[in-house]
Amino acid sequence: MSRDEARAIRDTELEKDRARYGLLAVVTSNLAIAGVAIFGVWQLDGDKAVIVGILTAAFTAVSSMTTAYLGIKAISNTAKSFALGEAPVRRYTEAAPPAQPAPPAQRAP
Repeated sequence: MSRDEARAIRDTELEKDRARYGLLAVVTSNLAIAGVAIFGVWQLDGDKAVIVGILTAAFTAVSSMTTAYLGIKAISNTAKSFALGEAPVRRYTEAAPPAQPAPPAQRAP
């Protein structure tokens, strides 16, 4: 096995580990947020206005955390594919000059 192949395998394994542990961190933090929200709702004994606030804050935190992870992961994957030259190549063509309108036809007298 050449050095390049060994490095590619090592990089792939490293990327899998990063994805696995990143997802584990997101899921763990989401569960912690949900646990704190459930505990807070349980302690309030029916104060509906505060319960709505706690649940809204918990939902916002969970969705923000998950969206941030997925966004960063997508950007990281895109940047890696561009760096490795695996991205599709876009070819830009020069725009054709605008067509000149035909001169108005002459009327016969």
